[in-house]
Amino acid sequence: MGATVVVFDYGSGNVRSAVRALEHVGASVELTADPRAALAADGLLVPGVGNFHACMDGLRAADGPRVIDVRLSGGRPVLGVCVGMQVLFEGSEEPSATPRDGLGEWPGTVQRLRAEVVPHMGWSSVTVPGGSVLFAGLADERFYFVHSYAVPSWELAQPTGNFAPAAPRVTWATHGADFVAAVENGPLCATQFHPEKSGEAGLALLENWVRSL
Repeated sequence: MGATVVVFDYGSGNVRSAVRALEHVGASVELTADPRAALAADGLLVPGVGNFHACMDGLRAADGPRVIDVRLSGGRPVLGVCVGMQVLFEGSEEPSATPRDGLGEWPGTVQRLRAEVVPHMGWSSVTVPGGSVLFAGLADERFYFVHSYAVPSWELAQPTGNFAPAAPRVTWATHGADFVAAVENGPLCATQFHPEKSGEAGLALLENWVRSL
């Protein structure tokens, strides 16, 4: 039996494609918002489409912030996708009648893309750091993006000292200007693009993540 993965079903769009992709690469997948299942699984995938603040409202209603925090405090893997990546930062400049802060796992603010054409919709290459687990064998591949907002800079200070944890690995893409395309930070990983919509390259990335669980 493969690794168990919960796709957190907190009301953020159609997530069946993520379930099918994970099953295709050998995971045993459950689509649920049950906090107990989300805490017990080997891996938790947090999807997200649409408005940052609406996603945060949905996560809060489903006890998502606590679930993510408890998993990470125990070193249990979490993968955020698209807006599921954006909510891991401190906040967003996306308009909202009731602005809400993000989860604050990483410093930084989600900002509107600085490009002539927004949204960024389509296939783009990425710049992958050395030693990446997610992108092992995929440095020359392209991935599918659909977004108007992104994180333009990486603000987390690099750890120092003999006993410091490994520095996060940050992958970049460009649409008008550079933005964060993916992060690997211990048990917490995230992609701005949709691996489940990125063909064979996306499946290979999900397989890399599932194998790491």
